[in-house]
Amino acid sequence: MTTKPILSVEHVSKRFGAVVALEDVSLEVGEGEFFALLGPSGCGKTTLMRLIAGFETPDAGRVVLAGADLSGTPPHRRPINMMFQSYALFPHLNVFDNIGFGLRRRGAGREEVARRVDRMLEIVQLQGFAGRRIEQLSGGQKQRVALARALAPGPSLLLLDEPLGALDRKLREETQFQLKDIQRRLKTSFVIVTHDQDEALALADRIAIMRQGNVEQIGPPFEIYERPANRFVAGFVGATNMIEGRISRDGGAFFVAPFGRLERSDRALPDGARAALSLRPQQIKIRRDGDGIPGVVEDVAFRGETTQLRIGVEGQEALRVSCAREAGFAPGEAVRIEIAPDAGVLFSGSE
Repeated sequence: MTTKPILSVEHVSKRFGAVVALEDVSLEVGEGEFFALLGPSGCGKTTLMRLIAGFETPDAGRVVLAGADLSGTPPHRRPINMMFQSYALFPHLNVFDNIGFGLRRRGAGREEVARRVDRMLEIVQLQGFAGRRIEQLSGGQKQRVALARALAPGPSLLLLDEPLGALDRKLREETQFQLKDIQRRLKTSFVIVTHDQDEALALADRIAIMRQGNVEQIGPPFEIYERPANRFVAGFVGATNMIEGRISRDGGAFFVAPFGRLERSDRALPDGARAALSLRPQQIKIRRDGDGIPGVVEDVAFRGETTQLRIGVEGQEALRVSCAREAGFAPGEAVRIEIAPDAGVLFSGSE
């Protein structure tokens, strides 16, 4: 985080009966930061968002916004707005009145409402849509109206609950760029809740990876992807091959996998230690002949710019390998794979 925190979640815990939704969670969101809560269903990310918004009360800990403890502050009195996955637009109101709804409820005058709504329409690129009814809009346009309505009152923090989940893949990717541009222009702190790894990696300045009510790792997208803190993060964020083995110091530093000894530049783990090597598909080099570990192409999947292969090797679940589409590998073809000494991340212990 490069700016001072606007939001601090301090040792927050929450239970629903016997179910632990959050356990001693702490994190900070900086001013003007785009922050993502990422994790599988049931990890606690939505509960945490609802606690920040004031829809739930923590059993322990506190939520602090701009230096003010929000304990006991109801949702409507918090300088926080929330954009729901369903958008929750009013079908009986046109675009202008939907965007201005929150402003009117806060007592804004007619001129201020008109000025703020016009500004929001310009920011979300919906000029000329003020008089449209909600049923006349596409899914992407509804998403932008909902965003404009949430931003119109000028909240200190905007919470986004799976905001792109209802859009098709192409529109979702286009909207990601628009959403990031809007956030940068307004310099409002955004917290997005998502289970979509690609969405979090594309949008966020920093990501908190959650599992079973705990925060597993917080960091920039590149750090989360390249230097995962544990096996769960490595396996959840992006595709990876998890290879079980052990460390050998016999004549050098090696990771002994089921299919052979791999030279390692990582010397942190002791001789004989159980370990797992996490390898991204693009970190495995493949060729038709020469040195390397023997394998056989089991399957080929065209992915546009790349081709994804499944390579069978001795004693190991098939490895996923990414290569250039021009390589032209075919099922049944014998190949050689090579793994560089500094490729991947080693984790100690075994499952």
